Amino acid sequence: MSDADTDTEERIREAIARPKNMGEMADADAVGTVGSPDCGDMLRMWLKFSEKDGRKVIDRASFQSFGCQTAIAVASVATELLAGKSVEEALALEAGDLSQPLGALPPMKIHCGQMVEGALRQALEAENEDAAALAPAPSLPADSTLLGRISGSRTGTGAKLRVVKLEDEDE
Repeated sequence: MSDADTDTEERIREAIARPKNMGEMADADAVGTVGSPDCGDMLRMWLKFSEKDGRKVIDRASFQSFGCQTAIAVASVATELLAGKSVEEALALEAGDLSQPLGALPPMKIHCGQMVEGALRQALEAENEDAAALAPAPSLPADSTLLGRISGSRTGTGAKLRVVKLEDEDE
């Protein structure tokens, strides 16, 4: 294993041990949710905007991830990276930019950065209709993910999704 691989693994471990900005943001201006049918991961990102020097900037970002540790690590560093960025600057970021503080991700974990990018783009598009014209994001059909099938047409209506763990019959 190379030193670069070891450094990346250590950065990922650190981001997982002390994730930043994890959890729902009650007063968010925008939210984006992306799921990966390949691995079953899901990531949701919340954004809060403010005005700075006459332009809209991301004041803060938070996330929830139902997936692998690398997705948590990428989302954590990405939320830190987004603070103070304008909508246009955030739209210019790609998966590799969002995961860059961790180092080069292994090929089988690149989708983690892509999920974070997708959730970010979806949130930005929800907040700013002009964002779609600036940089359209690839999107999956709503019914191709577990979240899409569960939430159906309720998305954006303020409806809440509650996940309840069912007890095993043997317990």
